[in-house]
Formats: sequence, structure tokens, C-alpha cells
Amino acid sequence: MRRWSLAAQMLALQLLVVAVTVTGGAVLALAQVHDVLDEEAAGTARAVATSVAASPDVLDALGLPDPSVRLQPYAEGIRRATGVDFITIMDTSGRRYTHPNPAQIGRRFLGHIEPALRGETFTETYTGTLGPSVRAVTPVWSGGRIVALVSAGITVEKITARLREQIAWTGLIAALGLAVGAGGTWLVGARLRRQTHGLGPVELARIHDHHDAILHTVREGLLLVGEDGRLILCNDAARALLGLPADAEGRQVAELGLPWAVEPAREDEIRLAGDRVLAVTRAPSRLGTVLTLRDHTELQALAGQLDLERGFADSLRAAAHEAANRLHTVITLVELGRTEQAVAFATAELKAAQELTDRVMGSVREPVLAALLLGKSAEAAERGVELSISEDSELPDTVEGASDLVTIVGNLVDNAIEAATAKVEVLVRAEGDSLLIRVADDGPGLPSPEAFEKGWTTKGDGRGLGLAMVGRAVRRLGGTIEVTSGRGAVFTVRLPRRRSS
Repeated sequence: MRRWSLAAQMLALQLLVVAVTVTGGAVLALAQVHDVLDEEAAGTARAVATSVAASPDVLDALGLPDPSVRLQPYAEGIRRATGVDFITIMDTSGRRYTHPNPAQIGRRFLGHIEPALRGETFTETYTGTLGPSVRAVTPVWSGGRIVALVSAGITVEKITARLREQIAWTGLIAALGLAVGAGGTWLVGARLRRQTHGLGPVELARIHDHHDAILHTVREGLLLVGEDGRLILCNDAARALLGLPADAEGRQVAELGLPWAVEPAREDEIRLAGDRVLAVTRAPSRLGTVLTLRDHTELQALAGQLDLERGFADSLRAAAHEAANRLHTVITLVELGRTEQAVAFATAELKAAQELTDRVMGSVREPVLAALLLGKSAEAAERGVELSISEDSELPDTVEGASDLVTIVGNLVDNAIEAATAKVEVLVRAEGDSLLIRVADDGPGLPSPEAFEKGWTTKGDGRGLGLAMVGRAVRRLGGTIEVTSGRGAVFTVRLPRRRSS
């Protein structure tokens, strides 16, 4: 039976319960019917016996030399009219005056008469000439004394016949109830079989164990969101990635700070959750929507580092291209015999490049950030934008969290270069226990105040992460960021020089 499906086991169990219930109800009903029939027979016998004992015709007949002549036809008429099996009228010694079998007249009554001789009316079950019967015996009074006795009874066979009729009806009703119960049980079992796919308890337990093991050990985050926007299921990885509370399941995703979980799906959508960059994939299911979360924070950091390196390479390429042009110009001037002009041109170019390098390295002594600004200067020049370092810039060569500074400054400068029409100015300065970073451009300004929260971008593809990553990095470092718009956008970032432990 353990190999049966869960639906089959439930069907067998419910059929057993229905059968036991119906059978028990039928037996109880028959027992009650038996008791009722016995009580009804005793009551009928008592009523007939007392009625005959109180009849004046009986008292008149008892005064005759042979009372049976009048009492026998009288008793038989009452017997046939009332449906009892016998009415026996006897003297106080028990000698019969009447009996359904005339041959028994004059013989002694089979049964107890002592209580009746004491003036009591009683009932009993006793085996007489007609077999076992339920009978009543009562005295006949005359002048304050008992002059005769009357007994009326119904045979047990007749009571049993009536009980058999009740058994037939009870059996029919029980069979009908059993059939209805079995049909309902089968329907429930069929539905359960569809819902459990015909699997047994062992298979269901194994599937649950596998599901639970996979759910809690898989590294990707898994969310199941119902059609009503409630979080149905989440695994341990999803709780860790999203910082969900222990009672997250069953709550609306909007309450959990995940309104994007019910937004229209985009393939491999990038979302920011706290300090993490997540790739979100959606798939529909019968229960709602399944979301798979993959942590791309490290990958995004590597991509940022790669972008930085690529920027350096582009800057070197641009510098090499410009150097080749300038070198070609110098060579041509020399070939044309204009040596003085060639020297002046070369000297001016070297002076400008050296001044930029000296200005950057003199103000920003932190090597990684200085290299970033030099590279961005070359990239801005290639795009026709002037990137200048404010004269007020002053940063020491040891700064905590240099990689976060690269993320903040690099993304702000990139956005400023894209937005600027001609000029971008950068200020990086240490002020006591804080760092001040200001990036200003002469572009159209920042049109959306939500740029730091939703990965906003002016490109319209919904995949912008630069400003959003800046905002998360600033909050992670415990700093603040302000944006003002007028003739261009000005981003002002203040960071503590030492993080609170």
C-alpha cells in the first residue's frame, strides 16, 4: 500500500471511513428500531389486556357456569380487531377460559401470574403455546377483589417480521448513502490525483526534500511573486541579496521595497539593490512570476575597471594620434627649412602637456585618481571638451577607498563630458575630516531628480547605471551628494575621510 499514490490511499481511507460510518449508523438504527418495536408490542398488549379486564361483558360472563361460552368469541373478536396474537382470560388459578386454539381452553396458563394476583399489571417475554411472545397480564376486579386475570400478547416472530421489513429499508438507505459517499470520495480522489500528478507520499516527500535542498543551496536568488503582487516564495540567496526580513513571504512586494518585481519584464534586466548590482530574469508560471536574481556586483566592478583601462588605452591612443600629428608637423616644418617655427611649435605643445600634467599631479597626488583625471582630460580633448582641474584642488597621496573615488569621479566626469558643450571643471579637495568633490559642466543641466535612484539615463534605454552607482557608493561611504542645475549641472559630493567602524 505504500507504493500506492496519495490519491489512491486517500480514496481507500475515505471509503473505509464512509463504510464504517454508514454501517455503524445502520446497526444503531436497527437496534433502536428493535427496542421501539418491543416497547410498542408491550404497550399494545398492556392496553388490550387492561381494556378487556375493564369490560362489563367479561364480568357478566364470569358469573355463568361456563364462562368460555361467552368469553371465547368475545376475546377472538377483540384479538382480530386489535392485531394481537392472543387474548387469554383465566381464573385466579391460571385455568384458561379463552385461547386462539380452542384445544388449550381449560388448561393452565403458561407464564407468571403472581404480580397480577397482587393487583399489578406487568409485561414480560415468555415462551407459551404460541412460542416466545411479549405479553401483558392484568387483574379483573369485582367488588374490590380479583376475580380473574387477563393476558394479551404479540409473538416475537411477528415482531421479528416487522423488524425484517425495517432491516430491508435500512439496508437500502445505507446502500444509497454508501454509494453517494463512495461517489463523492472518488471525485475528491480524482481531483487529488490530478493535483498530485498521481504521486505517492514517498515520491512527494522526496520531491519536497529535493525542492527544499535546491531552494536553500542554489547561489542564485529565486522569487515567486503571485498575480496579486504578493511574495509567495523566496530562497536564502534572495533574502541575502535583497535584505528581506524573515516574514517577507506573504507580503506585498511594494511593502518590501521591490516594486520592480511586478513591472513588465525585460530580458536580463539590471537592478540596483543596496550596494549590489543584480541581473534579473523573469519567467511566467502557473502561480505567478518567477524571478531569478544573479549577483553582478563583482562583475560590474570588473567591468568598471575594464572601462577605466579601456579609457586609459583610448587616452593613450588619442595622445599617440595627436603626438603623431604634431611630430609630422614638426618634421614638415624642418624639411621646409623653417627650423625656428618647428622648435617653437614643439616647445609650445610640450609646455601645454607638461602644464596639464603638473597641474593635475600637483593638485591630486593620489596616483590612481590623478591617472584617471589625466586620461579623462585626453578623452575630453578628443571630444572637443576642455577638462580643467580647479586651482583649489588639493588631495594627499594617501586616501582611503581610492577605488570608490574612481567610481564616483569617473562616472561624474563621464556624464559631464557627455552633457557639456565646451567645458568641464573638476574640484577635488581635502577639507579637514572630509573630502570635497565637485564636477561642473556647461550642458543643459540635470532634468530628473530621480537619477540616483533608478539608474536614470538620457539615452532612453533604461539601462543607465552610472549616476545610480555614484549615489550608492556615496551612501555606502557615509557621504552626501547635491545637484544644482542652472547653466549646466554641478555635482557636489562630500565624503568622510575615515569611515566609521
